[in-house]
Amino acid sequence: MKEKYFKLESFKLFSESHIWQLNRDYYQQTGIDAWSSGVVPHHLTSNSMVGKTYAELILGLLKDLAIQGETQETVYILELGAGHGRLAFHILKHLQKLISLLDIQLPPFCYILSDIVEDNLLFFKNHPQLQTYYEQGILDFTYFDAISSNEIHIKYKNKIIKSNDLNQPIVAIANYFFDSLPNDLFLVQDKEISICSISLDSTKDPKEVDSETLLNNLHLEYKKTLVEKPYYKNIISNEILDDYKNSNLETHIFFPQKGLQCLNNLIEFSDKGLMLLSMDKGYHLKHNLNHKKEPEIITHGSFSLWVNFHAYGEFCEKKGGKKFFPDSSTFHLQIACFLFLEKSDSYQFTNAAYQRFVNDFGPDDFNSIKKSTYKNIEELNMIELLALLRLSAYDSSFFIKIFPRIKKLSQAISIEQRIRLAQAIHKTWNMYFDINEPYDFANDLAGLFYELGFFQEALDYFDFSIISNGKKDDTYYNMILCYYQLRKDELFVKTLKEAKGLFPDSTILSQLDKLDLDAS
Repeated sequence: MKEKYFKLESFKLFSESHIWQLNRDYYQQTGIDAWSSGVVPHHLTSNSMVGKTYAELILGLLKDLAIQGETQETVYILELGAGHGRLAFHILKHLQKLISLLDIQLPPFCYILSDIVEDNLLFFKNHPQLQTYYEQGILDFTYFDAISSNEIHIKYKNKIIKSNDLNQPIVAIANYFFDSLPNDLFLVQDKEISICSISLDSTKDPKEVDSETLLNNLHLEYKKTLVEKPYYKNIISNEILDDYKNSNLETHIFFPQKGLQCLNNLIEFSDKGLMLLSMDKGYHLKHNLNHKKEPEIITHGSFSLWVNFHAYGEFCEKKGGKKFFPDSSTFHLQIACFLFLEKSDSYQFTNAAYQRFVNDFGPDDFNSIKKSTYKNIEELNMIELLALLRLSAYDSSFFIKIFPRIKKLSQAISIEQRIRLAQAIHKTWNMYFDINEPYDFANDLAGLFYELGFFQEALDYFDFSIISNGKKDDTYYNMILCYYQLRKDELFVKTLKEAKGLFPDSTILSQLDKLDLDAS
């Protein structure tokens, strides 16, 4: 029987299609659960090593400004579509540490978490791990639509930033961001260019399902219309488009007009210009844009597309700026840096940071090593795993993946390895940012400390577990065992009494009555 389709939308320009609103609706409906549930992937672009990379690039800019004598005014760092906030936490952790190692005066900075989902802003506002940064004045949050917002109202300081208000370059972080902005779609063929439109049908009744279900059940149909005159009002956009038309390309190509509009909007906030940092899947070399077919919508709760970094790079240079792209081929993601600044060639520390932390070895390289680690995990020993964990900048998600192997190996390791593992656990916990994932990380770390014989450390992490995940009988059971091992008899008796009051029917707690406190 032929499958029934429900008409969602007749032909519209790709950039004006309803799919973009469905994407926006998905994030509005799910909020932080989009990431905490694991539906929308984020580890590739929001791990601790990525945060350290961004921190090094930002520090490079701060050093360059210091050389210029620009040390009084605040540098605002605006993260676009911050979502879960984990990347910001990593950047702030690393940036503060790096700055503390320097004995030079740098300009002050303030990191701004921005989003268009109010629930995410509320999550940022109330998150306990962010409060100290708000109090220090180095973190704030705001509702900000990168395309249409003409002011930045930071909520914690209750300050409004308008056009040309800033006397330092504004730094924008577009991390896993441009792939979800509306793009125009063109077909370049035989030195002609056509604009593409799509119609949308669904195998599900749109009146009965949510946006995520609709996105997962879309059927797209394409049609093209020949472009015979300059398509955009913007001269630079037309120049880039004409270059594609006159090249030997035979391809469908995304054109990020909304993204370029976003950059123009950001540049307006400071008379000193813009530094843009962006990480995503995509292409920055023109020949990599060739032979692309009609795009398929790949969903993961929401959907995302590859980014035409080449167009952003051309836009930057035509605006008189400087672009930084990886010198070597990348396999997982692109990391781009754009300086829309006067005398952008003079920013030597920024340049050096990009060469060292992207070109020499960067997040794309680490992702390849990470995949190899998971594939060969049973062949790795403790020393090798600790080195890899250090290379990850003590990323908690990476630690969680390799945790079963670490736990297995920890049963027979040397004293030196035991101490080094304990140090690594503390460093990894320091880089952990809670986004309400259904995993009690602190409890697992506490259990590992117990097995290593570090009973006081285990108690500390059981306390963290209770703070994050509430009181549970098995947590109390393990804490009481720690008191037993430490010969803290009064705390043993007191905590056991408290636990039985909270969990009177717990069978696991009743087993503790068999322990002999007088045993040597």
